[in-house]
Amino acid sequence: MLGKAPGLPADMVFMDLEDAVAPLEKESARAKAVDAVKNQDWGEKILCVRVNAWDTKWTYGDVIEVVGNAGERLEEVMLPKVQSAAEVVALDLLLTQVEINAGLPPGHIGIEAQIETARGIINVEEICAASPRLETIILGPVDMSASMEMPSLAGGLAIPEYPGDYFHYVFVKILMAGRANGLQVIDGPYVKVRDSEGFREFCKRTQVLGYDGKWALHPDQVTILNEMFGPSQDEFDRALDILDAYRDATEGERKGAVMFGDEMIDEASRKVAVKVVARGERAGLTRSPKS
Repeated sequence: MLGKAPGLPADMVFMDLEDAVAPLEKESARAKAVDAVKNQDWGEKILCVRVNAWDTKWTYGDVIEVVGNAGERLEEVMLPKVQSAAEVVALDLLLTQVEINAGLPPGHIGIEAQIETARGIINVEEICAASPRLETIILGPVDMSASMEMPSLAGGLAIPEYPGDYFHYVFVKILMAGRANGLQVIDGPYVKVRDSEGFREFCKRTQVLGYDGKWALHPDQVTILNEMFGPSQDEFDRALDILDAYRDATEGERKGAVMFGDEMIDEASRKVAVKVVARGERAGLTRSPKS
């Protein structure tokens, strides 16, 4: 898996020391993560390591050994099962000490926080405001289902008997807390790795709300993610046209809301269009030739 990861068209890759590693392999996995960070060509990917949660005995060792030895190429640490702002503050303080001892610039390592428990979702606003290192907030749907003691074994998958999306409240609460603090907001995994259509459907659940992305557990899911969370060519072109129309209308004497075809657009429309264009440019889109 470590060998294949650099060649995947993903924006970000994390190496897992938590759920993907058996308890007897936890400590030996650290050196493997460090070796992969330092000696593989990751291109422009954001590189992260998920450490173990604070309710285990491995967290401080994960941070000291991995961050202390991986060098500047490692950019983020992911903390799972975050239940309080204090857990983020504790990681922040530990990272500062490790950075100083490793000769890294203080503040170099960002934090990604996973919300995976009922306590975490109750405290998510405080968690998202806990540290300037925080860059991303992530939903962990499987552990969240377990924490809420849902009787279904679906583990974050659809429950046909429920009349609606049983995670909608959780999705929106995390999204609002993240956006209020300027964070990237990411949906967690879809465990049926060979169910492409189901994966597309679950991508759509959070993409339409405004999430920035979703996890992939399999290389085939990466291609679908890039398609689902990037704007289409039509959306990209339309966003550029909106920016052009608004700029043309407001650079002269006219101010405020203007018409774009039969649609009224204003400063709020411009802000949405800017984000669509930025996302499209990151995906390599350019304006279509005018007919």
